[in-house]
Amino acid sequence: MDIDPQDQAAYDALQAKLIPLWQSIEKLNTDEQTIVVVPSAEVDFELTASRLQAYEERYLFLLLLLRQPRARMIYVTGQAIHPDIVDYYFDLMPGVISSHARKRLFLVSPQEATSRPLTQKLLDRPRLLDQIQSLIIDRDRAHLVPFMASWKDRELAMRLGIPMYGADPKDSSLGTKSEGRRLFAAADVPHPAGREDLRTVEDVASAIAELRAANPGLQRAVVKHNEGVSGYGNATVDLRGLPAPESSSAASEVLRLLKNIPIEMPGGSVERYFEILAEEAGIVEEMVEGDEIRSPSVQLRITPLGQVELLSTHDQILGGDSGQVFIGSRFPADAEYGTAISECALAVGSQLAARGVIGRFAIDFVVARQADGSWITNAIELNLRKGGTTHPFLTLQFLTDGNFDGETGQFTAPGGQEKHYVASDHAEVPGLSQLAPHDVLEMALLRNLHFDQARQVGTVFHMLSALPVEGQLGVTSVGNTPEDAQNRYDAVIDTLADEAATPDQSVR
Repeated sequence: MDIDPQDQAAYDALQAKLIPLWQSIEKLNTDEQTIVVVPSAEVDFELTASRLQAYEERYLFLLLLLRQPRARMIYVTGQAIHPDIVDYYFDLMPGVISSHARKRLFLVSPQEATSRPLTQKLLDRPRLLDQIQSLIIDRDRAHLVPFMASWKDRELAMRLGIPMYGADPKDSSLGTKSEGRRLFAAADVPHPAGREDLRTVEDVASAIAELRAANPGLQRAVVKHNEGVSGYGNATVDLRGLPAPESSSAASEVLRLLKNIPIEMPGGSVERYFEILAEEAGIVEEMVEGDEIRSPSVQLRITPLGQVELLSTHDQILGGDSGQVFIGSRFPADAEYGTAISECALAVGSQLAARGVIGRFAIDFVVARQADGSWITNAIELNLRKGGTTHPFLTLQFLTDGNFDGETGQFTAPGGQEKHYVASDHAEVPGLSQLAPHDVLEMALLRNLHFDQARQVGTVFHMLSALPVEGQLGVTSVGNTPEDAQNRYDAVIDTLADEAATPDQSVR
């Protein structure tokens, strides 16, 4: 994309405001600031209006920032948020007079129940932008918090006259699968053998042929769209049983496989899959194999001051037919490889910081256990945005005021107690759509499953608005040990199943 030099200079000047604001916030969280949250999502597949609303509400944990007594927040969603859900987050806040915090929260909505990106809905409504601007007391002490930091988000920041805490969209290519592989190579971080910048089925077939020639024992490969999210855009190619790589029929057999690969994306087909590949390009790489495979991730941020900070590690929970769709996570990642993946992630973070990137990002890994018990680590994706592990971690951090220690790989509350959690955006139970948000919250209270501030254990719910239509919700269950967190999560799912099976009764 061609960028007008004057536009870039204007944006850079706006972004420079983040530096004194960040320095002020780091020193003293009682300074005045306005946080404009616009969690707009743009993905390759179409989201229903109800699911899009749920994803926008996924970041309501940011309301906990209103614990800062002079912070103001403008939170924008496509549709109005149900008052019960807002009440729930205020009730979670420790050490705050809720009436005081409520006065500093401003909920804004275009009231548009469509699947269009939220930011576009705002840009199409100048009067709504005027309303948001009127709520910002001091533009020098305000910033925009996007989800993906797209070009639309950048335009919104410019029109509001406030900087955006996120990667400049001109650098968005660094977050693609192709550029991620190049960054891993530049940082000397292990990653699977593969090829980048593929656009046609023939490109993919040729790349697979090269991989098989170098590794005749290759069993599976994975094709990925450059901009796929949460595992959607990934397609696995099973190469077992194919003729030998040097065989004259090998190439045609690979093409046959590619034209019939299972596609796991909403409304997906093989034809549409390769149309998207042609539009945004993609990669193919060897599937990491082993007796035991895990999929951890590391979450980092680069501050406006250029500092690379390690935030957390997770073991991802993957599912779907391909086993590559993000379902949830366990925090923190296993200590046996947590330090190794953190060191690799920091090396990639240094590469990004050198290119002037700021904001949160995550790196996904695949680790394979060897016969001697050690783990082989491979980086597989760079996500230059917030992701599925952002909201549960920040929820825990904001609720407990604890810290993650990169050296030990553990999160500790101020009292010295370790904290662990199991989280998912996709807690699906048959009949769950028959429950309303207040039913779930009452159930959690009566069954003692809610988050207990005194003990700092229990469950926090999110994406509650997805219940009536989508029949799912988000769950983060916090415990003092990995087993405690898992047991609490399982108890919530079992109780939801019990309640959903008896829709004619009130919560017992």
